[in-house]
Amino acid sequence: MANAEYIGVKDIEGPFVLVENVTGVGYGELVHIRDSRGQMRHGQVKSLSEKATLVQVFTGTEDLIPNTTKLRFLGKPLEIRLSKHMLGRTFNGLGEPRDGCGETYGGKRVNINGLPLNPMARQYPKDFINTGISAIDTLTTLIRGQKLPIFSGNGLPHNQLAVQIATQAKIMGSDDFAVVFAGIGIKHDDAAYFTQELSSRGHSNNIVTFLNLADDPVIERIATPRMALSTAEYLAYELGLHVLVIITDMTSYCEALREIGVAAGEVPSRKGYPAYLYSDLASLYERAGVVRGVSGSVTQIPILTMPNDDITHPIPDLTGFITEGQIVLSRELDSKNIYPPIDILTSLSRLMKDGIGKGYTREDHPSVSSQLFASYSRVQEVRSLAGVVGEDELSKNDKMSLEFGKLFEEKFLKQGKEEEREIGYSLDMAWEILSNLPRSELTRVSLADIREHIRVAGD
Repeated sequence: MANAEYIGVKDIEGPFVLVENVTGVGYGELVHIRDSRGQMRHGQVKSLSEKATLVQVFTGTEDLIPNTTKLRFLGKPLEIRLSKHMLGRTFNGLGEPRDGCGETYGGKRVNINGLPLNPMARQYPKDFINTGISAIDTLTTLIRGQKLPIFSGNGLPHNQLAVQIATQAKIMGSDDFAVVFAGIGIKHDDAAYFTQELSSRGHSNNIVTFLNLADDPVIERIATPRMALSTAEYLAYELGLHVLVIITDMTSYCEALREIGVAAGEVPSRKGYPAYLYSDLASLYERAGVVRGVSGSVTQIPILTMPNDDITHPIPDLTGFITEGQIVLSRELDSKNIYPPIDILTSLSRLMKDGIGKGYTREDHPSVSSQLFASYSRVQEVRSLAGVVGEDELSKNDKMSLEFGKLFEEKFLKQGKEEEREIGYSLDMAWEILSNLPRSELTRVSLADIREHIRVAGD
């Protein structure tokens, strides 16, 4: 029964309390738990049966005594208070202020679980988002309404890349742009880095930040991305903003799902993760999109660290099935001191073809990106050959390919952590680097484009 108080629980195990003979409650319902000292904690109903109800406690069950613990079922799900005044603010994983500026007033309260977008109401994503990063804008283009994850590994600079995208991203010709940044299970030094960088780059007035720390209760990690996405939907569909949601690290979120599943006695699936991992991730990723008749939109960049750099691990594997491509960071490029270390040959943006070219970026963009992919792919073949026969035995064209590869990595891929490049600048740089190849290798671009953009080309 909603708002009824129950005294005493049957059992306490891990982050769960088991209470018997509870009636009139629903799955996901919010619960207030009061210990023997009168301190309040929050919980959520995770399992129901005729005999018992399982409640997950957000801040842990330490110091709870079964006989004296009091539970009050509130008859509503976990909610967040939303307002336009959230822009520029920082919150914890449960949507509570952590910037010392007090509560957010006005607005409305909504269920953080949201609702899936009706597929018939979706509009096909087409508009180009400029991130200011050459490798992304030119070769794995981000489109408004897309979900494009970044696959990284431990020790790679995905946090720096996340901050750079958050502070540089924009839609050309539109000022109605906002960023929702969510950190899940992050260390204190990373939280300090995010807070300092996001505020110091002068863009904090259009960023809403949610930070869940590594020593916060595990259950908070489940709520954090839903808090962020609910905020993004409010800003997009009610305030008309184009919102980019950056979530790092989805691996921490999935580890929390596994830990909670084990504690609840669920039957594990592949590598110990719950069998519903796919549908759970889909419930988050599918909240991105463009809706017909609505001026705002939600675009997602979830970031995940692949355990042991294994792209076939369940987390990146399932994420790749749900999302529209991926940006993969390379440990080999990182070891060469190339930032951002984006491996363009394993990266892909499935919506790129419809959001570039005439009317979006520049008419030569599709052919230039295709030529860069083809030429850099040949570089890898020539490097393998050079490792066998030696560089001196290579043909003239092969040596020119090696030179192209070096210039491509050192000039095009590599850029400063605060360097912002417009798409036109990136495309011009691509032509400049392509000019180091013989004409016979430029098979993906037209002769007219070659004459227009390459003044002096090797023959």
